[in-house]
Amino acid sequence: MGPPGAGKGTLAKRLIAKYHIPHISTGDMFRDAIKAGTELGKTAKDYMARGDLVPDEVTIGIVKERLALDDCSHGYLLDGFPRTLKQAEALKALTESLKRTVNLVINVTADEAELVKRISGRRVCKNCGTPFHVTNMPPKKEGVCDNCGGPLFQRPDDNEAALKVRLSNYYASTKPLLSYYEAMNVLSNVDGMLGTDKVLELASQLIEA
Repeated sequence: MGPPGAGKGTLAKRLIAKYHIPHISTGDMFRDAIKAGTELGKTAKDYMARGDLVPDEVTIGIVKERLALDDCSHGYLLDGFPRTLKQAEALKALTESLKRTVNLVINVTADEAELVKRISGRRVCKNCGTPFHVTNMPPKKEGVCDNCGGPLFQRPDDNEAALKVRLSNYYASTKPLLSYYEAMNVLSNVDGMLGTDKVLELASQLIEA
């Protein structure tokens, strides 16, 4: 968990490479659906372009289907979900029914001014989704993914205007979840300003504890 631009996606990709568990990103799921032109994609597209949250019932439905698959039986990593208390409560119920409960929540923190810099400079591979940053984590060749050679692009919601909406949604709907998970004794905080290698090290220590 953490505000938009804190480094959740980058950390998630490094963790799944290290631990070989499924990376369940609702944002990626919706972007794939938009690219494919599905009904779910059409529903999600307008919300995401504005920086708004996709309605809970749509998000919960897609996560439930994904967590029921066999590859989640030995662990999984949720990225970008839950984002509201309703989603967190639904997640608790569905993971208990699947016997795949959440036992660690990593909250990545970051300074708001830094978030603006990170979001505006973020670029993502169109093919494999690997994230880059024009100054903090540039590709070896401008505009080209180091991982697969695909083209890099700026997502439509990666701009300052959309970020303000996303931050507003985060403070109103998502930040209260920290208290929810703290009360369940599963929340740990990691300082996202420490750099990607240190953040990975600290997150790994929490997972292996």
